Amino acid sequence: MGTTASARPRTLADVTDTRETSRSPEFRLAQGALGGLREDLFHDAFAYRPLHPMAVDGPVTRRLPGRIRASAVWTPHAVVAGCAFLVFLIGATVADGEAGPVSAVYAITPAVIVLLTLVRPVLAFWASLATTPLIGYMGSFGDGWPWSPNSFGAHLVVLTVVAARTRPRTAGWMWLLTGAYAIFVEFFLGIGHGTDAPQLLFFSALVLLVVTVRQVRREAEKTVTAQRTVTAQERSRRTLLEERTTIARELHDVVAHHMSVVAIQAEAAPYRVENPPPELEQAFVTIRENAVAALTELRRVLGVVRAEDYEAPDAPQPTLADLDGLVANVREAGLDVEKTVTGAVRELPQGVELSAYRIVQEALSNVLRHAPGAGAKVEVSYVLGGLGLRIVNGPARGLVKASPGAGHGITGMRERVTMLSGEMTAEPAEDGGYEVTAFIPVARQGAEQ
Repeated sequence: MGTTASARPRTLADVTDTRETSRSPEFRLAQGALGGLREDLFHDAFAYRPLHPMAVDGPVTRRLPGRIRASAVWTPHAVVAGCAFLVFLIGATVADGEAGPVSAVYAITPAVIVLLTLVRPVLAFWASLATTPLIGYMGSFGDGWPWSPNSFGAHLVVLTVVAARTRPRTAGWMWLLTGAYAIFVEFFLGIGHGTDAPQLLFFSALVLLVVTVRQVRREAEKTVTAQRTVTAQERSRRTLLEERTTIARELHDVVAHHMSVVAIQAEAAPYRVENPPPELEQAFVTIRENAVAALTELRRVLGVVRAEDYEAPDAPQPTLADLDGLVANVREAGLDVEKTVTGAVRELPQGVELSAYRIVQEALSNVLRHAPGAGAKVEVSYVLGGLGLRIVNGPARGLVKASPGAGHGITGMRERVTMLSGEMTAEPAEDGGYEVTAFIPVARQGAEQ
C-alpha cells in the first residue's frame, strides 16, 4: 500500500503550528502587549533621539513675521527648558536654608532629567522613576513621598514630553509602570511615610489623556489627508481614462469611415480601367483585404473600450460646419455667444474638426455651469499651420451653484489637443472670467484633402 498524506511523519514545523493555533486569544493578546512594552520602553532605551524643530506651517505660525517664525521652530525646546527651570526653582525653594551638596543635588537632579527628554526621552522616564525615592529621602525636609514637590512636577513633565514624542500606546505603559512603581515603593520603602502617589496618578492620567487624544486626532488627520490625496489621484486617473475612452469611441467612427471608403474604392477601381493587368487587380485586392482587416480590428478595439451602456451614434460626428447650430442651442439656453471666424475657411481632417467642435462645446458648457449670466466669445482662426481656437467668457453675474461631477471638461479638452500634438491653455482672465485657447497643428497635405 502507498503512503497516504495522513501517515507522513510530523515535523517540527507541524508541532510549532499546532502550538500556535492551540494558544488562546487571551494569551496572544498578552504576548502582543508585552511585545509592545518591550518595543516602546526597553528596546533602545538609551538611544539618542533629539527633539526636532517645530513645523511653522500651521494656521497661527504661518502668519508670524519671517524673523519671528524662524525662531518659533525652537518653541518646544524653550517650553521644556522653562519647565526644567521651574522644577529647579521648586526644588531650591523647598531646600531653602539647607546647605551642602545634598540640597544642590536635590534641586538640580529633577531639572536635569527634564532636560534629558530633549535628547533621550525613554531614558529620562526611567531616570525619573529610579531617582524618585532618592530625591524623596534627600528631601526629608519637605513634604511628599515617594515624589517630593520638585520630582512630582518633573515626573509630570517627563510623562508629558515622552508621551508627546512617542505613540499613544507608550503613554499607557508609562502610566501603568508609574502606578506599579508607586505601589512597590510604598510597600517596601515607604514605612512611616504618607503617599502622594494617588495625586500623581490622577494628574498624570489627565495630562496623558489630553496628549493621547491630541496625538490620535493628529494621526487621524494625517490618515484622512493621505486618503484624500490618494482618492484625488485615483479620481484624476479615472477621469483621464474615461476621457480617453470617449475620444477613442468618437475617433473610431472617423477612422472606420475612411477605411470603408478605401475598401470600396479598391474594389471598384479595376472596373474603371479596361483590361487591367493582373498585377494591378491583385494589388487592389490586397488593398481591399487590408482595409477590411483594419476595419475588423477597429471593431474589436471599440468593443474593448465600449461601456455597457454605450450606443453608437446614429448621426455623423459633428464638424466645425456645425458650430452655428451649437451656438444657436446655447443661445436658447440663455448664454449670449458671439462667434468670429478668421482666415480662409477650408476643410480639415475629420479628426481635427471633431476635436475642435468638442472643445468649443465643452468650453461653452462650462460657461453655462460656472458663469451664469456671463457673455462668451468664440474665435476660430484658420491659419497656415493649423487651427486656432479661443473661447473666453466674462465674470459670472448670477448665483453660481455647485456643479456635480469630477470636472472632466478641462481634462477632456487637454487630451484631445495632446492627441493631435497641439497646445492648450485654460486659465482665469484678468476681468474675472475664464479663457480657453488651443492650437491644433494641421499638415498642409492634410489640410488640402
